[in-house]
Amino acid sequence: MNSLRLRVSSSTSKMAEELGSSAAATTAASTSSSTSSWAKTRSLWPSVLRWIPTSTDHIIAAEKRLLSLVKTPYVQEQVNIGSGPPGSKVRWFRSASNEPRFINTVTFDSKEDSPTLVMVHGYAASQGFFFRNFDALASRFKVIAVDQLGWGGSSRPDFTCKSTEETEAWFIDSFEEWRKAKNLSNFILLGHSFGGYVAAKYALKHPEHVQHLILVGPAGFSSESEAKSEWITRFRATWKGAILNHLWESNFTPQKVIRGLGPWGPDLVRRYTSARFGAYSSGELLTEEESKLLTDYVYHTLAAKASGELCLKYIFSFGAFARMPLLKSASEWKVPTTFIYGIQDWMNYQGAQEARKHMKVPCEIIRVPQGGHFVFIDNPNGFHSSVFYACRRFLSPNLDSESLPEGLTSA
Repeated sequence: MNSLRLRVSSSTSKMAEELGSSAAATTAASTSSSTSSWAKTRSLWPSVLRWIPTSTDHIIAAEKRLLSLVKTPYVQEQVNIGSGPPGSKVRWFRSASNEPRFINTVTFDSKEDSPTLVMVHGYAASQGFFFRNFDALASRFKVIAVDQLGWGGSSRPDFTCKSTEETEAWFIDSFEEWRKAKNLSNFILLGHSFGGYVAAKYALKHPEHVQHLILVGPAGFSSESEAKSEWITRFRATWKGAILNHLWESNFTPQKVIRGLGPWGPDLVRRYTSARFGAYSSGELLTEEESKLLTDYVYHTLAAKASGELCLKYIFSFGAFARMPLLKSASEWKVPTTFIYGIQDWMNYQGAQEARKHMKVPCEIIRVPQGGHFVFIDNPNGFHSSVFYACRRFLSPNLDSESLPEGLTSA
């Protein structure tokens, strides 16, 4: 496998959708010049003198600091996915460059023969958001977490997609190239929010590789109900709605605010994380150290070059309604699926209930108390229980009839 690998022992070593509502140093990981052209982002200027004090090296270093909270040893690598899909006359998304692209990947130590769990983050997030979950999940699974193309520490090609179909292909095809490079099959695929949308679309296209699908507060399921459509129509008619709709269709993202603030951007991110996972948390508060490291990590992942974030207007219309709702594909589902929602999640679980009516595969919906959209941060223990229950036939085949853990509810 043509990839750059870094062995790390951590014993030594919605930001997502909700960001839009907010006013909302480092040691670089060493890389080989023959395999790390993706990381040639260092500026000759010291970061303190840059308007936007970040780089890919900063992201990887911030990731390493955040994952120092995790006790399970892991391998960090940049997996080479090539310069474009096989047979494509157009390289990754109209790029004229032959430069290979890389997917930032962390793989945690596990017991032999543990089932493989691949974790995919949501919009405006990265794999490090699962930092509170890696230890518990690695005790039962071989955990692999990725930064999607254009996010986190992965390559950030110029985003030149012009349609919903092209945009979905950006994420689905790059993930499939990553799977091939890792030589994976028969894995459990978990996606959060927008990552849930991508995971579901991937499973629809490549069901032969996915044993089970876990969708955590997934975006893109609910269709526009008549009432909501009327509300959006009325809101668009107001001056505020007209401005916000114009910004949406212009592909204005929350990350642009952070970049525009330059050296004041980190303070905005700190205010956001302190509020979202502190004063307004619906579950377990972050410790001071967790908050500091997560804030640093989030800032660097959001302030870096715009790439995957520009998918927003092509996947969703104003109001966060999917342009190609997954509900329409429910009857084509081929992979058993578990939906997990925090009780306080603003994402509508009724969309999953409606989809289940049309699915021809096993499907269950679990709700976790004291958790919002980031249920895996708000209530990690409840989240872990729900994942273990969802995967009970892989973890304890003789306990397939195991009852739902206390505190969790079935919808």
